[in-house]
Amino acid sequence: MYQNLEECIVDLEAHGHLVRIKEEVDPYLEMAAIQRRTYQEGGPAILFENVKGSKYPAVANLFGSIERSKFMFRKNWDKVEQIIALRDDPMKAIKSPLKNVGNGFSALAALPMRKPGLNGSQLEEIKLSDIPFIHSWPDDGGAFITLPQVYSEDPDKPGMMNANVGMYRVQLNGNEYEQDKEVGLHYQIQRGIGVHQTKAAKKGEPLKVSIFVGGPPAHTLSAVMPLPEGLSEMLFAGLLAGRRFRYGYVDGYCVSHDADFVITGDLYPDDTKPEGPFGDHLGYYSLTHEFPVLKVHKVYARKGAIYPFTVVGRPPQEDTSFGALIHELTGDAVTQELPGVKEVHAIDAAGVHPLLFAIGSERYTPYQKVKQPTELLTIANRILGFGQLSLAKYLFLTAEQDEPVSTHDEEVFLQYILKRIDLKRDLHFQTNTTIDTLDYSGTGLNSGSKVVFAAYGDVKRELCTEVPEVLLDAKAIKRADLIMPGVIAVETKAFKDYAQAKKEMTTLTNALAKEGGLEDCPLIILCDNSEFVSESCRTSSGRRLPAAIHLMTCMV
Repeated sequence: MYQNLEECIVDLEAHGHLVRIKEEVDPYLEMAAIQRRTYQEGGPAILFENVKGSKYPAVANLFGSIERSKFMFRKNWDKVEQIIALRDDPMKAIKSPLKNVGNGFSALAALPMRKPGLNGSQLEEIKLSDIPFIHSWPDDGGAFITLPQVYSEDPDKPGMMNANVGMYRVQLNGNEYEQDKEVGLHYQIQRGIGVHQTKAAKKGEPLKVSIFVGGPPAHTLSAVMPLPEGLSEMLFAGLLAGRRFRYGYVDGYCVSHDADFVITGDLYPDDTKPEGPFGDHLGYYSLTHEFPVLKVHKVYARKGAIYPFTVVGRPPQEDTSFGALIHELTGDAVTQELPGVKEVHAIDAAGVHPLLFAIGSERYTPYQKVKQPTELLTIANRILGFGQLSLAKYLFLTAEQDEPVSTHDEEVFLQYILKRIDLKRDLHFQTNTTIDTLDYSGTGLNSGSKVVFAAYGDVKRELCTEVPEVLLDAKAIKRADLIMPGVIAVETKAFKDYAQAKKEMTTLTNALAKEGGLEDCPLIILCDNSEFVSESCRTSSGRRLPAAIHLMTCMV
């Protein structure tokens, strides 16, 4: 649909989806603040025409609403949905060959197109510091590319169709990075680029990496799509854009002819430098850690290039719309890949990765005298071992019984589980395991625990609708507030360290267990301000869950 980002901007402006800011705007904090405020107000995309310190304009909030996102892909949306569904369920092609023959031709027409070097690309070589260095939060370690398409190829199977394109954060300056010569790459070790780097390291070779920024919006979306195994990101980008991905090789590096900016460089084995801090989607700064450093080879910009960016932070942010877009486009992809899984919902308010609500099947029940989770436990391991779902720290899982339930009605779903959960039976901990790199509730980087709440069976309790007296009278508790039926926020004094916290919590729980009276309040959330937690869950129509859910991700 669009040959480049500029065509997209012109189209959005013509249809009232974009505004221009002509005044000079500072990339240090000011541009990010404007983007956040515009997103929160449900505003349009923003084109910053005059970025202080750079000759290139920048655009933000492109994906700021699901409506605008779908508008950008309106001509090819239905076709891509059909092809993804066909990839998940090939039997559809056999059952309806005439209906699906067009999808096959569409896929062939979207194959990437290789061209010699930079021929016809309109790319010219620039310095890295010519790019707008946008600094989002005061304590960030430097400026970051927040919408990159990081490209790497499999050292054992080189070529476009076996490549990986991911959206990994890229630090442009600060810390110990040598200006214009080095950038930091932060990614999960199990992601595609991590696998490629491991293979390259075994060969004793650097991994050639290209970072594309901009181009048709379909290319940006392709970098974050959880695509089915075997479906190339570049093929998907071509399908959604309605135009083949154009590329060439320069000095052995892949260069996108469609991108607005391209950074090429090498990752050398065991070559790391401090990366971060970074204001992240969990609502706090991820700390400084050693991560691979990319030795910059060359940097290119398209004539008339525009720099796209977003701001990462506590939800909701622009990536909330990204998530909704991905969910709508992929449809039943996860349920096709995971037998017995009927629905999975990654909770945006918790930062997406840490908290999952899921519905599975429970077919062992007819052979049991007591209804309890059985098959669900097998399904839980499938979910926690699948792709990006493996980053989850909390998994709430159930199966439908006498009434329908949806993971997207978050409050109703959680109450459905809390009414049935047996806290002595239905909590399953996985300790000393790998966790999200951004999760600091564990014992170290990438190390910690997970927990599965798998509840199924007859209703065991009606949930409390007010704070029990035992909590109000407990000496160690400063205040307690109802968040929703069955969920209480409890405020205690601050603990000096983990040892003190463990000791005082043991004393408190023993005292509460002795008193009793908490059978109808199965979920108690410890916090430092219970009134704030409770009030932040209120709306004019009643109660909502996000603040409590976000807090749950901080529990150890």
